[in-house]
Amino acid sequence: MNPDTPGRFSLSALFHRIIDRMVPKAPDFYGLLHEQAIHVQHTTHLLVRFMKSGDAALAKEIKRDEHTADTIKIRNLHTLNEAFSTPCDREDIYRAIMTLDDVVNYCKTTVNEMSVLGVGPDEVMHHMAIQLDGGAQALINGYAKLATTPLAAETDAAAGRKAERRVEKLYRKALAELFVGDDYLNMFKRREIYRHLSNAADRMAACANTLHDIVVKIT
Repeated sequence: MNPDTPGRFSLSALFHRIIDRMVPKAPDFYGLLHEQAIHVQHTTHLLVRFMKSGDAALAKEIKRDEHTADTIKIRNLHTLNEAFSTPCDREDIYRAIMTLDDVVNYCKTTVNEMSVLGVGPDEVMHHMAIQLDGGAQALINGYAKLATTPLAAETDAAAGRKAERRVEKLYRKALAELFVGDDYLNMFKRREIYRHLSNAADRMAACANTLHDIVVKIT
């Protein structure tokens, strides 16, 4: 009797069921990271709108959005801790989860600091937020490609790093223009906000570097 004949006892099917129980399939970490990157851009979209309008309702939405980001981060970390196997280095997945969340945290911190210091948005902040949003889109594109065309994700990693360099260029230019005159209180307040946005861009670059590392290791 053929052990694999349909409708009959299958040793092969039994073997596969035993293996599946002993070695569970790895969670779709690339999908989870892609979902987290999408949420990061949801936050950067809000930040762009806030930096253009100064709408207090948008500021509140950014703060609420950070709680949703925390939920996604915790879920992804729990999935990573419970996973028997992963499609790439565990440390890289951990770094990706944390740096993606850092971008959201810095967006929230920026808005909080603006409220505490009584600083309204300006053109520089708006342009910096636009670059952050572009970097988030690059991360979405890159993490979406890891499962099928990982080599193509390297272009997106480079785009994410380029977004950070653009923010840094805006930051340096803004400081040079800011420290003119004698309104020192305004200077130091705005410098603090620019610095928070620059830090958000640094974490964006860290996300892109992690994406690059994953690409290198799996291709």
